[in-house]
Amino acid sequence: MDQPITIAFLGDVNGVPGRNVLLQRMSDLRSDHDPDLVVANGENIRNGSGISPDLFNWLMSNGVDAVTLGDHVFRDQKILPHLEDPEAPISRPANLSSLASGKRMMKLPLPNGRNLWVFTLLGRIFMNLPANDPFAVADEMLDSIPEKNPLVLVEIHAEATSEKIAIGHHLDGRVAAVLGTHTHVPTADARILPGGTAFMTDVGMCGPYDSVIGRRKEAVLHHMRTNMHAAFDMASGGESMCGCVVRIRPETGLGISIERIQYDADLSRSPFR
Repeated sequence: MDQPITIAFLGDVNGVPGRNVLLQRMSDLRSDHDPDLVVANGENIRNGSGISPDLFNWLMSNGVDAVTLGDHVFRDQKILPHLEDPEAPISRPANLSSLASGKRMMKLPLPNGRNLWVFTLLGRIFMNLPANDPFAVADEMLDSIPEKNPLVLVEIHAEATSEKIAIGHHLDGRVAAVLGTHTHVPTADARILPGGTAFMTDVGMCGPYDSVIGRRKEAVLHHMRTNMHAAFDMASGGESMCGCVVRIRPETGLGISIERIQYDADLSRSPFR
């Protein structure tokens, strides 16, 4: 029997606070879990909205092996050449318009000679960015993989917990993991679904939890209480690197285990001084 494959998946990296905690705690994640790959959602890394080529390269230089994106995918148009590059480990959501730029899926090589196929689906409930049917597109993406019994990880970037859970059940038994992002709050339901797919409704964010989902709480409260415009700038404080670690059985392509992870910033260590 082949050795299990271990994948670490990190939630939305939020601006400078998210980058700082990732920089500080990535070595701990790698030493604790020895992942074969680390995948991170990078759509909020540019001051909370979007990603630039420099920030993509920064992630690649600091322990991340591949980057997924969500509804802020095109906030910085300079990322388009990377999205079009078939060799760059970064992809856009699969169920955007077929006219949108960028590849819809990544093929990531694993140490055992296999590949991990990764794609992201955008939810449609309470989301502002129009997207195609995520259920139909998920089926289309799986049918397009040119391998027999592929190893597949699916990210569902969505607002509604019901939609994320429904996608999990739709794909149960057909992919290794379905992992939720976008709402920035880690959920307590990491589990293996009946068909063998690892699932978690939301893996959380890498960023400041002394906030309202990463934004300065005073500004959000002012807007919510008055309906007056307020700049939702990035918060600071309570930084944590959150995500999950999934172990996959290569023979079946299904999940063995899933564990929620949270690495809090150590204020005694650089860069939190």
